[in-house]
Amino acid sequence: MIPTTMTAAWWLAADTVEVTQVPVPEVPEGWALVRIAYDGVCGTDLSILHGMHPRAAAPLILGHEMSGWVETAGSTGPPAGTLVVVEPLISCGECKACRDGLTHVCNRLGLYGIDAPGAMAQLVALPPEVLHAVPDGVDPRTATLAEPLAVAVHAVDLSGMQAGDTVAVYGAGPIGVLTALVARHAGAAHVVVTEPSAWRREVAAGLGFTVVAPDSTMAGTLAPLTGGEGADTTFDSAAHPTVAAELASTTRVRGRIVIVGVYKQPTPIDLQAICFKEQSVVGVRVYTSADVTRAIELIADGLLEGFPTRAFALDDVAAAFDAAASGQDCLKVLVTPLPGKADS
Repeated sequence: MIPTTMTAAWWLAADTVEVTQVPVPEVPEGWALVRIAYDGVCGTDLSILHGMHPRAAAPLILGHEMSGWVETAGSTGPPAGTLVVVEPLISCGECKACRDGLTHVCNRLGLYGIDAPGAMAQLVALPPEVLHAVPDGVDPRTATLAEPLAVAVHAVDLSGMQAGDTVAVYGAGPIGVLTALVARHAGAAHVVVTEPSAWRREVAAGLGFTVVAPDSTMAGTLAPLTGGEGADTTFDSAAHPTVAAELASTTRVRGRIVIVGVYKQPTPIDLQAICFKEQSVVGVRVYTSADVTRAIELIADGLLEGFPTRAFALDDVAAAFDAAASGQDCLKVLVTPLPGKADS
């Protein structure tokens, strides 16, 4: 029997989250009710926490990187008991992008955890079309990474990267490392990663990537690998102005530059160099439904073995936010309402 109340992390105002009892969500006709296993904390959640997200309005249950089990099945979609991950995008269905089948770049794109209640709770109501079944044998904890991994899958797909490419990745946060993993899986001959954090550099090196030394540069590290030509494909997962300034110079003639990280404001980029080198620049918003499906397949195939995560109890959500903000000890912070599943 489903209870009438549940535990949730309730964002009330800037820097104010209260773990409390709230009503179990009403389930619209045809929708499913999902019991949350884990929710990943990302930079979007931190911006909401600090009152800096332009759309988020308190009170709100945060969280959009979620895995869980179908508690009550919808009119379509996975049956009750199925482990699922959620494609948390909310599109209007009416704008040109939606009419063209590009719902992930909807003009009014929304997200569960921002525009509707999210996953930092025991239960969440969702339309069945956003639920992706997870194969047997996949740990729900790892499955939670499907949403950010889908960003990396989409980025590599849009890049036009070819097997044998030398790839540069700026930033070894979660998205940067996931992008590096997907690029290598897609056949990159060399993946070079640059990152200011010593701990994250160690993680990237431990996963087998070439890491730019603190006393070197991306261009200097790429030079012996490319005869001085630069990377075939460059991914900017750092979204920092100093990175934008050198993207063109570290990418070869007719190379590809992919902006994966989201810049907070307009940022200078060397358009003259891009013209002279006839480089391509592509932006990445989120992902398609097919990208989520592919991410789940890669997880089931073991792509994320060794990817460091740390799980906090839902009651300890404040510590989870602190850990995510520090960027140390794990690449992805998770929150779980499941008893006994948090790391000690």
